[in-house]
Amino acid sequence: MDIIALLIGLLAGLVGGGAVVFAVLNGMLRKRREAILKEAEAEGEALKKEKIVQAKEKFLQLKEEHEKEVRDRDKKVQQGTDRLKQREQQLSRQQQELANKEKQTDRVRQEMERKIEGLDRRLEETEKLHQRQVASLEKVANMNAEEARQQLVGSLRDEARTAAMAHVKEVQDEAKLTANKEAKRIVIQTIQRVATEHAIENSVSVFNIENDDVKGRIIGREGRNIRTLEEATGVEVIVDDTPGAIILSCFDPVRREIARLSMHQLVKDGRIHPARIEEVVAKTKRHLEEEIVETGKRTCIDLGIHGLHGELVRMVGRMKYRSSYGQNLLQHSREVANLSAIMASELGLNPKTAKRAGLLHDIGKVPDEEPELPHAILGMKLAEKFGEKPEVCNAIGAHHDEVEMTTLLSPIIQACDAISGARPGARREAVEAYIQRLKDLEGLAMSYGGVTKAFAIQAGRELRVMVESEKITDAQADELSMQIAQRIENEMTYPGQVKITVIREKRSVAVAK
Repeated sequence: MDIIALLIGLLAGLVGGGAVVFAVLNGMLRKRREAILKEAEAEGEALKKEKIVQAKEKFLQLKEEHEKEVRDRDKKVQQGTDRLKQREQQLSRQQQELANKEKQTDRVRQEMERKIEGLDRRLEETEKLHQRQVASLEKVANMNAEEARQQLVGSLRDEARTAAMAHVKEVQDEAKLTANKEAKRIVIQTIQRVATEHAIENSVSVFNIENDDVKGRIIGREGRNIRTLEEATGVEVIVDDTPGAIILSCFDPVRREIARLSMHQLVKDGRIHPARIEEVVAKTKRHLEEEIVETGKRTCIDLGIHGLHGELVRMVGRMKYRSSYGQNLLQHSREVANLSAIMASELGLNPKTAKRAGLLHDIGKVPDEEPELPHAILGMKLAEKFGEKPEVCNAIGAHHDEVEMTTLLSPIIQACDAISGARPGARREAVEAYIQRLKDLEGLAMSYGGVTKAFAIQAGRELRVMVESEKITDAQADELSMQIAQRIENEMTYPGQVKITVIREKRSVAVAK
């Protein structure tokens, strides 16, 4: 509209030719231009302020992201620095220990060198003194050393022959009096020398199934059934392509038996889910404990052993589920008890005491809590604790020569134990060290807070650790697995590799009434 008015005014000016009209129009145009410039400057200033604000916000955002990255990087660097410091401290301690051992070795070597030098000097002085004495004797006797030796040997031979004949007569007379006792000793020593030994150890059980469809039900959706069963029993359940069989692997035979019976009940019942699995496992444990006590009582009645402490009776029952080097431990102990009674009767000893010691000689293999003691020493301490006779305790502790034998009953138990074929001989220490390593793995994991259960599976090649979801987060679970692996590397000796699996799952339970 302004342009139209301007054109009209311009035409009017041209037509009228008036200068006044042109001046008015020129003033209007100047004011309009100034207004447009002011409006443009205001819009430019507003746009400038808006862009400055946006730039400041973008700068602050970039600054905050950069500071966060710097903090994360510093945190990682600090963690790496802490680990390096720990390794440096460990290396420093090891270096200090090696230096101390080297100093001790140097002191011992120097001391031995001084002693050897002193002995060499004394030997040289003794040799010189001997030569002087020989020379003096040759001068006094008017004969050399060879002549004196021959004469002395001849006279000694005659005297020895006479003394030997008298001694033989005395030995024969004494042998007639002590023949019975000596015969017993010779028989026992002979049996100890010729007894054979075997060494086989079982650590797996096979659960037979009618068809392979059962395997899928045992595994469950996303493996929840098999995880629950392994967590409740501490046994590794191996479900592979083997037709008609599921393998249960664990170094503790009682755990394997609980898992086998529980799985049999679950398959027979048909209801297999986590809550049912936990219920069946708890019932199986109670039933098995009752059966253990009943087995111990029945064994004592069969062998005619009376007055045995209740805890020892329960341990005897636990032997039924322990396989000792390819032979059932309870059957082995019964066999040793019967052999000991027969041998004690033949040798004129008390057969009932021998049978009692034979039954209890391996009681140290089946305690509830196993300290770091050989099973013979542990069995002896248990027998002493529950009021067994000293000769029975000594027979238990000495059947592997770990304490001194004080009665004839001890070598009898040792001999019958070897005759039964259950002792592993040279492999015994290796097998016990293997079992102890598995228990040490579990104990190491249980020493951390928030850990509820720990199981060493796959012959010690994997350590499965169950943690509480309320106390351990996912990040802490990752850190826990690394810490356990680091401690195993530093504190334990083992072949190959050990895989540490930390399992964290949340379980919510509510009861509808």
